Amino acid sequence: MIEFYGDHPALDLLNTVVQGEETWHDDADVMAWLAAAGQSTAPEGAPGKPGELLAAARALRETVRAAVAARKGGTRFDAGALNTALAHAERHMVLVEESGAGLSLQARYAARTPQQLLAPLAEAAAQLLATADFKLVRKCEDHACTLWFLDRTKSHRRRWCSMALCGNRNKVAAFRQRQQEG
Repeated sequence: MIEFYGDHPALDLLNTVVQGEETWHDDADVMAWLAAAGQSTAPEGAPGKPGELLAAARALRETVRAAVAARKGGTRFDAGALNTALAHAERHMVLVEESGAGLSLQARYAARTPQQLLAPLAEAAAQLLATADFKLVRKCEDHACTLWFLDRTKSHRRRWCSMALCGNRNKVAAFRQRQQEG
């Protein structure tokens, strides 16, 4: 089961490496992740030669990882690789009828190459880097966790990737520590 804790597609992209473990092992893994993330409209299998999507997705992830880390650290980063990924986007807008006679405007992307298929993620990453308040882009406070998230809580005090995972584990550990001390 694929889980999403980042509250932003670009951070969910970074979270495809969990505590040093790669979650993408082939093109099918990337396609499954893209579908679960709502980032793919490709009707059939991965475009390109076998392994090409996997390599492109990992390269984009590491480009975004370096950019997010630099932006979080307040340092400059080279936007060249991300701009190259953005240049592959071929999209057009469509007007879609919604239930209740409403309308919405949606982007449709070409998906003939791995780079085109990944273009929506590149756009999401660029949007995050250009507009996000990086005080709210955080790593989980669990010392063993490597996941990133965008704190969208009202109080902006989110500390954990997930309360069910790291939050609960840390709260139980703190409780046990207090019990032993008292």
